[in-house]
Formats: sequence, C-alpha cells, structure tokens
Amino acid sequence: MPSPQCPESVIPSRPIDPAKVVAEQVEAIRAQVGTNRAICGLSGGVDSAVSAAIVHRAIGDQLTCVFVDTGLMRLREPEQVERDFVQATGAHLVIVHAEERFLVALAGVTDPETKRKIIGREFIEVFDAQARRLVAEAGEPVRFLVQGTIYPDIVESGDDQGAGTIKSHHNVGGLPDDLAFELVEPLRMLYKDEVRAVGEELGLPESMVWRQPFPGPGLGIRVLGEVTKARLDVLRAADAIVREELTAAGKDREVWQCPVILLADLRSVGVTDGERTYGMPVVLRPVISKDAMTAGVGFLSDDLLTRIVSRITAEVPEVNRVVLDITPKPPATIEWE
Repeated sequence: MPSPQCPESVIPSRPIDPAKVVAEQVEAIRAQVGTNRAICGLSGGVDSAVSAAIVHRAIGDQLTCVFVDTGLMRLREPEQVERDFVQATGAHLVIVHAEERFLVALAGVTDPETKRKIIGREFIEVFDAQARRLVAEAGEPVRFLVQGTIYPDIVESGDDQGAGTIKSHHNVGGLPDDLAFELVEPLRMLYKDEVRAVGEELGLPESMVWRQPFPGPGLGIRVLGEVTKARLDVLRAADAIVREELTAAGKDREVWQCPVILLADLRSVGVTDGERTYGMPVVLRPVISKDAMTAGVGFLSDDLLTRIVSRITAEVPEVNRVVLDITPKPPATIEWE
C-alpha cells in the first residue's frame, strides 16, 4: 500500500529577505499608525507573535498586547507566552484569566460547531471588555487592531484582492460595531515559512517561532465530547508528552503539527497489573504541510511511537489506548472537530 503523501502545495518558490521585510513593514506601520494607540490579541502562536513584534518595533509603547487565558491552552502555555514574548520584545502584555468563564459556558455542550461558537462568543466578549478598559485607562481612543493574518488566510476566505477583513474568532473577529478598529496586518502577504523567517530576524525565541499551529478554539475542539477541566487536564498531559518526544527526536521542524485528540465519550477496555481497566483513547495526528490547505502524513519511526505510547499509558492513568490517524488532507481535515 503506497504511503499517503502531502498533496501539491499552492505555495510558490520565492525567497524573501527577512530583514528587508521587517524594515519595510516598520516604515509602513509608522506611516499608518502615527502617534495613535494599537491593541493586539496575542494567542502565543507564531503569526500573532511576529505581527506584534513587528508593530512593537515600529511604535513601541503605543502597542498593548492582550492574551486571554481561556483555560483551553496547552500545558504551561500561558506562562510560556508571558515569559518568552515579553522577554524577547519588551512589549506591554495584559493577561486576562478567564478559564472559569469558558468552562461554565461550555458545560454540557458536545456539538462541535456549537462549541466553536461559544468559545468565539466568550473570547469576543472578554476581549471587548479588555479593549474598553484600555481605552478608559488611556483616556484616548485605541484606533488600531493588530492581526496575524497571513496569505493563506486570505486565499481561504476568498479575499485575495487585499481588502482588510477580520477572520475567525482567534483573531478577534466579530467585535461590536461601536468598538471599531482599523486593521494593521503586517504579514498578510506572507506564507507560514516566511513568517517564521521574519520571526527569527526579529529575535523571537525558537520555542515561539517554531511552535506548532494551534486552533483558535484551543483544546476545546480536541476534547471530543463535553469539555471539562478534568478532561482538559488529561489531554494536556498526553499532548505535553507528545510534544516533548517530538522535540527530543528532532522532529519539531519536520512535523508541521501533531494534534492529540481525546475521545472523551468512549471507554476502551484495557489491562493494567492484571486488572481490567476502562480508559479514554487518544489519537495522534502527525501531519506535514506548508500552508495547512493540504496536508500529508507525518510518519513517525516505530521507536518514537513506542516511546510516546509507553509514556502516555504509564504517566496518564486515564488513558489506556493510543491510536494513529494517517489520513491526508483532503479528504480529512487536520482537526477532528
């Protein structure tokens, strides 16, 4: 049986000069923003981090970054974002702790699309409140919103004529009409690999520049079934093991993304110390891609898979089965929900 391969990418071969990109964008941002204030919804992902870093280089303390801790992040991610981003850029970062709010809103919800809408709604309301607070504290309008839009986002939205639009909720789309911003999108003509090159030019740490892409709704769509803190903790522990082992094996730049999915409503029979157990299965989904519009299978060695499975089943007692998803995109999407 032939191995599924990554379908042909739409990305053209076009070497860029990261230093030139930074210099041009800094000049353009200064011309656009002037002496006005700007706000950025920082997710910790490479796109928003690089966008914020360029804008901060251009306008300094006129920029405020906001990170909403939804409780749906990966293990120690909020702490990592605060440490790495602020240390690398010196930017002003406001962290909003909203885990309880999100979990209450998601209680009892199992439909994937409903979960996405709830997470988006809550994010927008939290960001809206924080933006209004910043306006009140500054005593002057916050006129500009920085977004990490990159070119594949524009292609997938059908907006390839360069018109400024706000995309899905993790880039704070859907804000109220009376909280109007002008968009600053310094990466909108770049692809992901080019964004990483610019991030390295800006001096962002490798852990941030090469961070695996992460969905806006976070682990909320990687827990299949109702999202609870207990289930999130199980998934966080399994996900951390996978990421640690990929890093140790030197696969961080080879594997584009490896979502770990918790099949929370299933019970798998197993045996531990001679006793029957019922645990939750997890799915590993390693993929290779350039733009996420298509993806192939990121094949892992038998030794690496064995280490991952052994650690998860030994260190995460709620999990007794690990399965591997080797479906390319298309026909499957990268995320399960």
